[in-house]
Amino acid sequence: MSLPLNDPKRFKRFYATSQRIRELNEARERFSHPHIDFPKWALEGIQWRGDERILDIGCGYGAYYERLIERHPDIQYFGIDLSEGMLRQHPAYETGRLAFGEATQLPFANETFDVVMANNMLYHIPDVEAAIREVKRVIKPDGVMMAATHSIQTMPELRMLIRRAIIILTRANPSSVRPPMTVSDLFSLETGTRFLSRYFYGVCRFEIPTTLVFHNENDFLGYLDNLRDLLELYLPPDVTWEGVQEVLREQVAQFIHQLGDMQVSRLAGVLIATNRGGFLRDFMRVRAESDQS
Repeated sequence: MSLPLNDPKRFKRFYATSQRIRELNEARERFSHPHIDFPKWALEGIQWRGDERILDIGCGYGAYYERLIERHPDIQYFGIDLSEGMLRQHPAYETGRLAFGEATQLPFANETFDVVMANNMLYHIPDVEAAIREVKRVIKPDGVMMAATHSIQTMPELRMLIRRAIIILTRANPSSVRPPMTVSDLFSLETGTRFLSRYFYGVCRFEIPTTLVFHNENDFLGYLDNLRDLLELYLPPDVTWEGVQEVLREQVAQFIHQLGDMQVSRLAGVLIATNRGGFLRDFMRVRAESDQS
């Protein structure tokens, strides 16, 4: 059997420092068409005043912090993460507003924050709903939650290539081999909407499609290697990562020879949830006025 998709040992290794995630983000920027600054795009889903008190759960090395400070220097930013290595590389490390801790046990009082961000991290938490309950606890009544993630439909070409490689390499019945899940499927744009709608009155989904374009197999395999700790979890016990790489090298080389490049479709986005703030504010006001008339 394959390991759990949120295997804590691999999770800890992948996020021990910012190097792996920076390399992955840089590779995405390099090969993506069109080129999108995703954190900047995602933050546009919130209606900002500019003086909000913000909590960034799973803040990492501060990718969203830098975009926020550029646009809104008067915000009050707080971050929390389970990787001390990541926190030490965060530009706000010396401010005293970063904490080491769990998303399911936030060290903050009730109704503290205007905005709580949980970007590309909820799928790593075994009890997602416990984390969402904590977010709801620390968020103000008219506050907003933001959660970036991927669609379960993202990278279908890559999933099918890996499935074909597994069929070639495994002794198992080919009909039992399914396209691989990725860890983000555990809290995707689709499943995340359902999770959040249990705790918030309104959930708004924004998504942005891009395409990864590779002109040689080495670039493709280099990009794939950044995802090894996440994708390798799916492999059956009689299939090695090195074996998959060799099969993919041959398959991708054939694609590029025939078509000129290898394209992989990505679909990522952000979920914005609130009880009466943000995009719901005007709706709630109009509804209240209507009820009074």
